[in-house]
Amino acid sequence: MTKKVALFIADGSEEVEAITPVDLLRRAKIDVDVVSVMESRTVTASRGVVITADMKIDEIVFDDYDMLILPGGVKGTNNLNDCDKLKDNIRKFNDQGKGIAAICAAPTVFSGMGILGGKNATCNPGFWDKLTEGGAILDKDSKAVTCGNIITSQAMGTSVDFGLAIVSYLAGEEAAAELKSNIRF
Repeated sequence: MTKKVALFIADGSEEVEAITPVDLLRRAKIDVDVVSVMESRTVTASRGVVITADMKIDEIVFDDYDMLILPGGVKGTNNLNDCDKLKDNIRKFNDQGKGIAAICAAPTVFSGMGILGGKNATCNPGFWDKLTEGGAILDKDSKAVTCGNIITSQAMGTSVDFGLAIVSYLAGEEAAAELKSNIRF
C-alpha cells in the first residue's frame, strides 16, 4: 500500500525545507499533498518564492495520511503553530504512533506541545533552548534524528538528510539508500 503524507506550508515557510522533502518523497513513489494552513492555497515563502499548495487544510481528511511534515522558517513556523487544527492533528498522530516530522524552527511546535519530552531531537541551533525547555534530549551533531515516530532535522542545509530520513521511515532503509545513490552532489 502506498504511503501518503501531508506537508504543511504557510506564509514564511522556508522554501528549500518545504520543496526538498516533497521532491525526494515523490521520487520514492510516496504520495505527498502540499497543504496550506493560510486562507489561500498560495503562500509567500520566507525568501519571496510563491508556492501554490495542492489544497487548504480544511479540504483534507487527516485519517488519509501516514505522516504530517512541517518545514521551518521562523514566520512560517509561527503561522503553523497558530493553526489549532494542525496542532490537534499532530497530537492525534503522535498519540496514535503515526509519523510526524519537522525541520529547522518547526520542531519547536512539537516541543511547545510537550511531545518531545524524553525524545531525541534536533532543530536549528538558534532554537536548541526551546527543545530542551520542552524536555527533548538534544542531539546537536545529527543532521536528522528519528526517535520512534518523530523525525526532526536542523536547517535548510539538512533538507536532503531530512527527506531521506522520512523516506527511510515510510519506505525502508533500502529505498532511502537507493534514492540517495541516485542523487549526485
